[in-house]
Amino acid sequence: MNVVGFAGYSGAGKTTLIEAVIALLAGSGERVGVIKHAHHRFDIDHEGKDSWRHRKAGATEVLVASDVRLALMREFPAPQELSVHALIAELDPSLDWILVEGFRGSDLPKIEIWRAPSPDFTGHPARYPDDPQVQLICTDRPSALPAATTLPVLDWASPGAVVDWLRQHAERFRYTSRSGLPPG
Repeated sequence: MNVVGFAGYSGAGKTTLIEAVIALLAGSGERVGVIKHAHHRFDIDHEGKDSWRHRKAGATEVLVASDVRLALMREFPAPQELSVHALIAELDPSLDWILVEGFRGSDLPKIEIWRAPSPDFTGHPARYPDDPQVQLICTDRPSALPAATTLPVLDWASPGAVVDWLRQHAERFRYTSRSGLPPG
């Protein structure tokens, strides 16, 4: 499996780019998984549903399954930040690609999505000058990049070019678990 991180600040266009990359990869028959970091308390369950009631009653894990979907909700007794590698281990090792959004400080090879400051977007510092894991920069304005780079630069509005680049450089994203053993 190949694992690639997508790093960038909120509002830079990560989710939009990832959504398009997923559609292109899946549309060509590749199996894609996504890991999304949530910074705030979130819930995929709804009050009054059986699974919500089970969790509120004290179940540590609730697995809901049908003939087309499975969802596992796990409650932690105290807040904890799981490593991206622990989360990758939770996914099916037969996936072709895992796209990781939001773990910008991880040791995964990644694509940085950097958006130039504009009247409707406050600029943020770029990671690529200090993060050796950045493999590619996707931006709306290459001429506005805050530091010179030898990294490839693509237009973040061209997801097909991003997918082509990922496929051409797939060996960079071949995942080996933290233990050094292949996943699975």
